Amino acid sequence: MVKLYFSPGACSLSPHIALREAGLPFTLEQVDLKEKKTKPGADFLAVNTKGQVPVLELESGERLTEGPAIVQYIADQAPASGLAPANGTLPRYHLQEWLNFVTSEIHKSFTPLFKPNTPDEYKKIAKENLAARFDHLDKRLAGRQYLLGDNFTVADAYCFTVVNWSRFHQIDVAKWPNLKAYMDRVAARPKVQEALKAEGLVK
Repeated sequence: MVKLYFSPGACSLSPHIALREAGLPFTLEQVDLKEKKTKPGADFLAVNTKGQVPVLELESGERLTEGPAIVQYIADQAPASGLAPANGTLPRYHLQEWLNFVTSEIHKSFTPLFKPNTPDEYKKIAKENLAARFDHLDKRLAGRQYLLGDNFTVADAYCFTVVNWSRFHQIDVAKWPNLKAYMDRVAARPKVQEALKAEGLVK
């Protein structure tokens, strides 16, 4: 059975959702990212020298890091789930296109907003950058259920996870109606609700 190292509400929520959507057996181990300790008290830096979640520990003991790589691995363990198009197909490259956009353009744009020492002026610029990315998402989601069309994929799990951080930074997603409807749609999925409850993010 695989083990996911996570921190509640962090980007590790994305593979957590993917594992539940895929129907794969797994265990969770919570990490205190400030202390770099696991909940049982182990040194997390011995697990991942980068000191970041997510980490997926395979049954072999080998570990995978970096969310976009982990979620594709999860999807490929359960191909019937439809969480990722087949390898070698153009839709698979569109999935990777979205994963790359989320990680480089949205996830990283949020990073300075979480740091207490980021100057207010720079936080304003970061929010402007995010607004431009949300404009793009809103246009692309017009007439679509999910990023790739009608099927939920691991790109949606990742996008939902990071866009959801808006609520911590006074960014009202309702300004982007298609994006807001998409966020509500993803949040309503039973497996997403399971993951949110397991991490203590909703009651």
